[in-house]
Amino acid sequence: MTKQIGDLRHALNDRDELDRRLEGKRLAVFLDYDGVLTPIVDRPEDAVISDSMRDAVSGLAERCNVCVVSGRDRPVVQELMGLDNLIVAGSHGFDIWSPDEGTIQHDAGAGSEDLLKEVETRLREETEPYDGTSIEPKKASVAVHYRLVPDEEKPKIKEIVDRLLEERNDELKVTPGKMVYEIQPKIDWDKGKAVLYLLEELELDGDDVVPMYLGDDVTDEHAFEALDDRGIGVFVGRAEDPEVEGRTTSADYVLYTVPEVEKFLDGLAR
Repeated sequence: MTKQIGDLRHALNDRDELDRRLEGKRLAVFLDYDGVLTPIVDRPEDAVISDSMRDAVSGLAERCNVCVVSGRDRPVVQELMGLDNLIVAGSHGFDIWSPDEGTIQHDAGAGSEDLLKEVETRLREETEPYDGTSIEPKKASVAVHYRLVPDEEKPKIKEIVDRLLEERNDELKVTPGKMVYEIQPKIDWDKGKAVLYLLEELELDGDDVVPMYLGDDVTDEHAFEALDDRGIGVFVGRAEDPEVEGRTTSADYVLYTVPEVEKFLDGLAR
């Protein structure tokens, strides 16, 4: 059931209720990266996790299963985090790696390499005139970042993406994020399906496990929806943020800032 973000209970202030939901259960924690473990920044490569947040995540991983589920490529997330004891699902869950098992194979994104290369080439050519645009090729998508594009030219980037999707409607879809368009093969796969896949693959789908997901972006709603009635969703952000305003969510709780996330994860570890 969706809710207004401003109506969500605060995960730190309502901790007693949350602890009751976790009592006697095993916890599996899934974390988005950007906007959750690091603040959103103008340049994606600058989103390096802080030492204190790294310690919080690492400490929690010693107590329970922790997985980072990101739209970024998996090796990029691992490099930015500097941790090797976490399960990491990159490219919205297309590319999964476990410290115990190595690469966890699934077939969702197989065979899309040539299509994505064509998309990358075309987007580079068409966005080249617009300063501030950044094209990021990933294993299972191509991201068009436009946060640094002047406001008056941002609609031009949308026109480029819309035109591409109209022409390749049978092959491509787009997931909008915070100042980014994520162009993917039209495959029935998202962060929610990745979380459910991991719960089953890691034998964490029993009644004694409570899965928890922390996310801030539109793409994280798939994970909140997947865990509705069986887990706990924590939205990270403020309802009055221009990039959040008007959105509804299937999350159960809210944390306003990345420092609050760090405090919350520290508490879970204890």
